[in-house]
Amino acid sequence: MTQVSLENLISGARAGLLVSFPTDTVPALAVVPEKAALIFAAKQRSQDKPLILMAASATDLWPYVKGSENEYKVWQEVADKYWPGGLTLVLPASDRLPKVMNPIDPTTIGIRVPNSAIAQTILAQTGPLATTSANFSGQPPLQTMTEIETQFPQVLIATTEYQGEMQGIGVPSTVAKWTGRNWQILRQGAIELEISSDNQV
Repeated sequence: MTQVSLENLISGARAGLLVSFPTDTVPALAVVPEKAALIFAAKQRSQDKPLILMAASATDLWPYVKGSENEYKVWQEVADKYWPGGLTLVLPASDRLPKVMNPIDPTTIGIRVPNSAIAQTILAQTGPLATTSANFSGQPPLQTMTEIETQFPQVLIATTEYQGEMQGIGVPSTVAKWTGRNWQILRQGAIELEISSDNQV
């Protein structure tokens, strides 16, 4: 039985164990960034599919990316508009990001703040975590904690008292990559990103 209290899940995550919790999109498989290799192994995930760095607030994420003053301004505007929510921004990574998060191309990182009370509660206490959907690579995201427990028996999962909050919308986040001048949509998902001239450099 891998269902644990929120307190134990948070301490497990801090200790470098794999955990799973609900988000506003699909349930996440998460671990501290330095241990990201555990996610690749558990999911049988190809190294060329980077993970997403998720945090309780944008402030926690900005140290992991780097850009010009103008770029930060654009990124901040988009973050202010869509976060917390189902939008992942792929931005140039700073030296603070562990290379295991994106082994093939450690120069970029996807970042996101989920619009989920339980996810934010966890992330506020663990700090930013490496995350991805909870499923074997190439398969649809698992939607319930029972499915996750069956497929990933080694993962710590939030107990059933939070099941009411378990259901996200079931659609992964939209992924938008910064090209240096504007946004390129890599995956259309939960959010329709309105790209205006204000969101460009």
